Amino acid sequence: MHCTKQPFRCSPLGLPGPLPYTAPIMPRPPLLPIFIGLLLGATQALAQAPRLDLPDASPHASLTQRVGLTEITIDYHRPAVGKRKIWGGLVPYGETWRAGANENTTITFSTPVTVGGKQLPAGKYGLHMIPTPTTWTVALSTVSSAWGSFTYDPKEDAVRFTVTPAAGEPEESLEYTFEAPGETSANVVLRWEKLQVSFPVTVDTRAITLASLDAQLRGLARFSWQPWNQAAQWCIKNACDPQRTLGWVEKSISLQPTYINLMTKAALLEKQKDAAGAEKLRAQAMKLATESDINQVAYQLLAQKKYDEALTMFRKNVQEHPESWNCHDSLGEALATTGDKKGAVQSYEKALALAKDPSDQRRIDTVLAGLKK
Repeated sequence: MHCTKQPFRCSPLGLPGPLPYTAPIMPRPPLLPIFIGLLLGATQALAQAPRLDLPDASPHASLTQRVGLTEITIDYHRPAVGKRKIWGGLVPYGETWRAGANENTTITFSTPVTVGGKQLPAGKYGLHMIPTPTTWTVALSTVSSAWGSFTYDPKEDAVRFTVTPAAGEPEESLEYTFEAPGETSANVVLRWEKLQVSFPVTVDTRAITLASLDAQLRGLARFSWQPWNQAAQWCIKNACDPQRTLGWVEKSISLQPTYINLMTKAALLEKQKDAAGAEKLRAQAMKLATESDINQVAYQLLAQKKYDEALTMFRKNVQEHPESWNCHDSLGEALATTGDKKGAVQSYEKALALAKDPSDQRRIDTVLAGLKK
């Protein structure tokens, strides 16, 4: 009997014939790579899962105070006292503290300011403090993106200064406030537990405002008379350079002479002891004055208790605008203020006869009822 080699084998009769097909046996893959792949897939899925927004033990807070044109913003987290010892306990003495919780407490200035006797450029600063039982060191760091004070480096300080803490009303959660804000300064105050610490921030508001006005008057504002006049009025009030002020008001007049900008220039000449020039301009301004202009000046005189001058202006307005209910109404108010009830009643009755708006009519009726009692 002769049998061939595979894929043939001998038949039961010993005759050669084809073998039936059988699938090859494949080797079993190793289990470790599969396990690692599944683990990596699960890790990636967890990394992509959304993070829930939950209450923070030390909630985030921020506050902003405007000083002149400068905005000061403090951004911080507010830890609570609970039943813990804070000073010399949770906040150790002699160690740098983040002056809040979590990441850096920061303080941002929109313009240059002076803090701790040193002028700082506009920008954001990390706020750190080093408390002791008697004095505190306050440091504003040029690094504002750190987590807490763990990487704080004194070499990166923009300014460092010492303050004295004071006793304060109990404060459960740390809080920052701005106290005594004015045109040129504000005090930054930290309150927590039964202690408060403060330091002033001062601003050269006049220099900053002048620079801002220069920039604004190079934009669209330069094409209207009102902005130039506003700038000049601010300068007169704040005793700025007379030449700059004069240039601005004259630019306003060149665009459109009005009662308002002529009166602004008259006020500037008055401050420069040029009484004759000021009087000439006032006379010129009166020829351009509108009903509203005269009314505004009359009320300013009334507020200054210059009653005779105020009444002269109110009567001038009535004479020039006899059909204006508002002119009669304003004269009535001035007469009532000076004690002339009879004259006030007459003016208010004329105003009532000319008024068209029901709300104006009701108001005048109420005033008249009070005067006639």
